[in-house]
Amino acid sequence: MKEIAIVAQTTVPVPGSAASATTQATQDPPFWAGPMMPFILLIILMYAFMFRSKKGQEKKRQDLINQLKKGDEVQTIGGEFGRVMETRDDRILVKVDESSNTKIWYARSAIHKVVGADKAETK
Repeated sequence: MKEIAIVAQTTVPVPGSAASATTQATQDPPFWAGPMMPFILLIILMYAFMFRSKKGQEKKRQDLINQLKKGDEVQTIGGEFGRVMETRDDRILVKVDESSNTKIWYARSAIHKVVGADKAETK
């Protein structure tokens, strides 16, 4: 019986040689140079602007609530309108009915907006 030996030949490209350059040219481009990168950047920008806008609105609302004084007309988060009678650090006394002289204590966080301030801004 005859024995046959099969020897596989492999070539390993030497860095800097012509064979090495051809294998690097056929590789995929890096992730940051791919076609999805503009979409990813757009999503990141939209995300940043949404939160920046939300923080600005919340800061503006908080400043408005901190500057409440007696006589301001306010709307609560429940939709009730009333006039501020007294303010304390944590709560506000609001007169909600003129005929029966009904007054209710609300937490400062329960005030949605100052109605008189909206009218002044539109003028």
